[in-house]
Amino acid sequence: MNHFARREGALHVEDVALSAIAGDVGTPAYVYSKAALEGHWRAFDDALTGIDHLVCYAVKANSNLAVLGVLADLGSGFDVVSRGELERVVAAGGDPAAVVFSGVGKQRAEMERALELGIHYFNVESEAELARLAEVARTHGVTAPVAVRVNPDVDANTHPYISTGLKHNKFGISHSDTLRIYQQAADTVGLEVAGIACHIGSQLTEVTPFVDALDRLLSLTDELSTRGISMRHLDIGGGLGIRYRDEEPPSAGAYVDAIRARLAGRRLSLHMEPGRSIAGNAGLLLVGVEYVKPGDGKNFVVVDGAMNDYIRPALYQAWCEIENVQHRSTPTRLYDIVGPVCESADFLGKDRHLSVEPGDLLVVHSAGAYGFGMASNYNSRPRAAEVMVSGSDFRVVRPREEMAELFASEQLWVTAR
Repeated sequence: MNHFARREGALHVEDVALSAIAGDVGTPAYVYSKAALEGHWRAFDDALTGIDHLVCYAVKANSNLAVLGVLADLGSGFDVVSRGELERVVAAGGDPAAVVFSGVGKQRAEMERALELGIHYFNVESEAELARLAEVARTHGVTAPVAVRVNPDVDANTHPYISTGLKHNKFGISHSDTLRIYQQAADTVGLEVAGIACHIGSQLTEVTPFVDALDRLLSLTDELSTRGISMRHLDIGGGLGIRYRDEEPPSAGAYVDAIRARLAGRRLSLHMEPGRSIAGNAGLLLVGVEYVKPGDGKNFVVVDGAMNDYIRPALYQAWCEIENVQHRSTPTRLYDIVGPVCESADFLGKDRHLSVEPGDLLVVHSAGAYGFGMASNYNSRPRAAEVMVSGSDFRVVRPREEMAELFASEQLWVTAR
């Protein structure tokens, strides 16, 4: 179901006109559909019917408490990569026992807090991390459940900044070292081998890389079994892509169908960690048009949203659909949609056909993942508001930052006289 649609020419989120949100909240603002979040998560959970499984939402995609709370109410697990994300999950009502802690740089305090809360397991990404985790667990008189994140050296065919499964990436333990590391984990007091994991990248639009990675994990699982090291679960990570422009990523059902047969006859719980595919197309960025600026060879629409609000176009050369909230019947022109930040990289879209006037509202679609979470205060700009829509109701789930908040924690250097 499309939760972002036009009614009488005006764009709505569920049953709320975006113009009403802009009038009440202002712009720029991130707007999320509760129904879309629920539907996208349920697509994975439903596809996995008949398989022992856990769907762990990747918190880094969008960590707003309202988003996490919606998913916690559905019974979602969570994949976190910092103590801050872990604390957000707890604050939103998530179950720590359904939390997976990933990431290459876990600090001692993060390990201690995760063990205190009793998380599901740690995805260990280096031999040094394994040793530290064992020492922390023994110090606190507990046992840390672990899965080794294997780097399977599988090409995900995605942007190099979001590829994580090749041997030159920083993530995971090399395939050739895995058996030795597992034996070490099994022999170390303070550790319990719980499973095996991998994550090969983000915004994948075909199933083959997932299947290749799964086959390598299953081969390792079989070899470990012959050595007396058994697994309770297999964590295949996340990374399923969404449609931004003309991509045709597989559905959650097609993705699961491709791996279901390979798990037949195995007593393994399947865990996955979707993030973008749940949040990405459940949200948009709403911006206001300040100026329309014709130029010599380039025309510009200057909006109040900028790269500090949504950095993916500048960082990843990402393409998102941009359209006018109110349909205009006047002819379109070709524009770059740019913001007020003093950088040539400050654009939300280039070469877009729009019919637009100053004072109009534009939407940047597919901005629900890696939008607000990657926002900054560059150029001393307050971060945008965040809004959640449910049916005909909408609520501000994070107010727009006030100017005074930008420097509330800073201090002048005052020379004593």
